[in-house]
Amino acid sequence: MDKNKKFQIKNRNTLIILTIICISAIALTVSDLVPTAPVKEAASVFVVPFQKGINSIGGWFKGVSDSLKSSDELNQRIDELEEEVASLEEENLLLARGQQELQRLRELYDTDTSYAQYEKVAANVISKDPGNWYSSFIIDKGSNDGIEVDMNVIAAGGLVGLVTEVGSNWASVRTIIDDSSSVSAMTVTTEDTCIVNGDLTLIDEGLLYFDQMNTQENVVAGEQIVTSHISDKYLPGILIGNIYEINEDSNHLTKTGYILPAVDFSSIQEVLVIKELKQTVDVEENAG
Repeated sequence: MDKNKKFQIKNRNTLIILTIICISAIALTVSDLVPTAPVKEAASVFVVPFQKGINSIGGWFKGVSDSLKSSDELNQRIDELEEEVASLEEENLLLARGQQELQRLRELYDTDTSYAQYEKVAANVISKDPGNWYSSFIIDKGSNDGIEVDMNVIAAGGLVGLVTEVGSNWASVRTIIDDSSSVSAMTVTTEDTCIVNGDLTLIDEGLLYFDQMNTQENVVAGEQIVTSHISDKYLPGILIGNIYEINEDSNHLTKTGYILPAVDFSSIQEVLVIKELKQTVDVEENAG
């Protein structure tokens, strides 16, 4: 007989003996032939530890089950919180955009009020030339809205440029920072004239260049520069910017320098087109 078979027989005999003992104990207890205390004591020795073991195993399985249930609930709650955070982030983004748009429109309204003597039409920028700066761009208003070539364009702060081409529902604008642009301008306090020149390399420093300022007055940094009365296309008195630096030329007769523009040419989204031409204004003034 092999070893495994002996072990199986031994286990079977042990089980039979334990069964007989249990039945006998039950019978004796029921018949009251023996006191129950020894039986209970024996049960406490053999059965109670076994029962405790069973209870412990059951408790462990219940704990695992509760843990798995808690884990699922936790994961579900995490997913819900992530969705709430994403929703709040989207709402904050929309709110920030709304606040930025409101601020731009307030600034545009202030500019509109500053030039209340002119009739204007508002327009949105719908495309621009490549690059960081708005040297030229397209707006969503055109001849159907009364826009014509050479009309002045302003934005929050002051002068932007001129309308150069017009379609029925669009128009092209060339700004004063474009290399081909030049504006006849003057100082506000002394009315000394100069020429403001576009320079796309200079605008990287956030500046415009001016030259040919004929003045013996004490013009200093911070002086406002506006469009002059002698400009052939630009209406007078529109703010271009403030003098950032001024230097006397070698001939001691003229001065050159740099202007900090009033308009942010890195971000233009809305503009106002003044629906009056300088030529028309000049004719009306001369006729008057």
